[in-house]
Amino acid sequence: MDNPGVTIPRGKLAAFGTPAVGAGYMYLFLSLYVMKFSTDVLLIAPVVMGLIFSVSRIWDAISDPLVGYLSDRTTTRLGRRRIWLLASVIPISVTFYMVFAPPLGLTERQLDWWMAISIIGFYSSMTLFFVPHMALGAEMTDDYHERNKLFGARHFAYALGSILSLASMQLLIVAEFGKETDVRALAEELALLAVAIMIVFLIFAVVRLKERPEFQGRMTSAPFSAFKDVWQNNHARLFIVVQFIENVGSAAIAALTLYVMQYVVGAPHLAVPVILTYFIPSSLSVPLWIPLAKKFGKIRMWVISMIGTGVSFGAFCILPFIESIDIRIAISFVFAFFAGLAAGCGGMIGPSVQSDIVDYDELVSGERKEGSYFAAWNFVQKSAVGVMLLLTGFVLQFSGFVPNAAQTAEVKIAIVGLYGFFPLVCYFVGAFMFAKFRLDETACIEIRRKLEIARSQ
Repeated sequence: MDNPGVTIPRGKLAAFGTPAVGAGYMYLFLSLYVMKFSTDVLLIAPVVMGLIFSVSRIWDAISDPLVGYLSDRTTTRLGRRRIWLLASVIPISVTFYMVFAPPLGLTERQLDWWMAISIIGFYSSMTLFFVPHMALGAEMTDDYHERNKLFGARHFAYALGSILSLASMQLLIVAEFGKETDVRALAEELALLAVAIMIVFLIFAVVRLKERPEFQGRMTSAPFSAFKDVWQNNHARLFIVVQFIENVGSAAIAALTLYVMQYVVGAPHLAVPVILTYFIPSSLSVPLWIPLAKKFGKIRMWVISMIGTGVSFGAFCILPFIESIDIRIAISFVFAFFAGLAAGCGGMIGPSVQSDIVDYDELVSGERKEGSYFAAWNFVQKSAVGVMLLLTGFVLQFSGFVPNAAQTAEVKIAIVGLYGFFPLVCYFVGAFMFAKFRLDETACIEIRRKLEIARSQ
C-alpha cells in the first residue's frame, strides 16, 4: 500500500475503480427504472413499491453495521476486505437478475412478494460488496490528496457504469411502446449482461489489489462500542447528518427523473439523453475537480458542489408553468449538465473526507475500523433513499397519479416539488452545515504525523 506523498499506480486505481462500473450500472438501473418498470410494466401499485424500498432500509439497519463490523474483524489470507468482495459475487448476481426477470405466471400478490424478496436481497447483497470495498479504499493510501485520485477513479467508473445503463434504459423505454412481454424479455437479457460485467470486475479487483497486513487484528471493540465510537466522533457525526440531508434530496431526483420527462416535460423519448447529459460531465469533470480540491480544499469545494447541485435541480420547479415544450426541454438539458458537473466533485470528495475521519478515529481509539464507519455512512445513505422513496410512492398514489396517462396540474406540481424544490432545500441546508467541518488538510497532516509516531512504537 501507499504512503503519504507516494502516487498511487494507475493499475491500482483501475483495479479499485472498475467494480464500480457494475455497481453504477446496477444501482442506476434500480434507482431510475425499477419504480417505473414496476408501476408501468408490471402494474404494481406505487405505494407497494414505496413500502418495499422502505422495508429494505429497515433491514439495512441490521445488515450494514453487521457487515462493516465483521469485515473489520475478519482475518484471512486475502485480508479483511477482499474475501467479502469475493463472497458478494453470487448473491449480487442472483438477486439483480431476479428483479428484472419475474416469472410471467405470477399472481398479483406473488409478484409483490417476488419484487420484495429480490429488491431487499439485492441491496443486502450489495452491502457485502460496497462496505468492504469503500473500507479498502480508505486503507490504500494515507495521503490527503491521493485519496481524491483514488475515489475519483471510483466515481469515474461508477458514472461510466451509469452511462452504460442509460443505453439499456433507452432500449427498455422504446420497448414499452410494444408488447409487455417484449419489455420483460429485454429487461431479463440486460440484467444478465450487468451480472457478467459485475462478476468480471469484482474478480479482477480481488486478484489485483493487496491489503495492509498491519491493519489486521487492529479492531477489538464489541459491536455497540464500535458504532458508539462512530457517533461520538464529532467529525463523523456532522458528516452523517449532512449526508442524510443530502441523500434525502438526491433520492427524489433518482426516483422521479423518468416521471418528470414523461409527465411534466412531455418528452419521454429524451429522458435518457437528459440523464446522459448529467452523467457525462459528472464523469469527465473528475480530472478538473482533483486540482481544484488540492488548491482550494476539499471542504470548500464540496460546499460549492452541494450548492450547485441544489440550484440546478431547483430550476426544474418552473417546468409546469412553461407552455412551450421546447423551452421545457432546453431547461432540462441545461440544468442537468450543471447538476452533473457539480456532482462530479461531490462523488469524489465525499469518500475521501470519510477516509480522513477514519484516520482521526485511529488516533483517538487506536483501532482501524473503516468497515464500521463506511457501514454507518452506507446505512445513512440508503436510509435517506428509503425515506424518500416511501414518500414518493405515497405522493404519487395520493396526488392522483395515473400510469401512462396525461397528469393533472396538481400531480405535475407534486412531482416537481419533490424533484426540484425539496432537493434545493436539502442541499442548501447540507452545504450550510458542512461549511462548519474542521478536519481540513492542516489538521489531517498533524493527525498522520501523530499516527506515524504511534505506529512506529
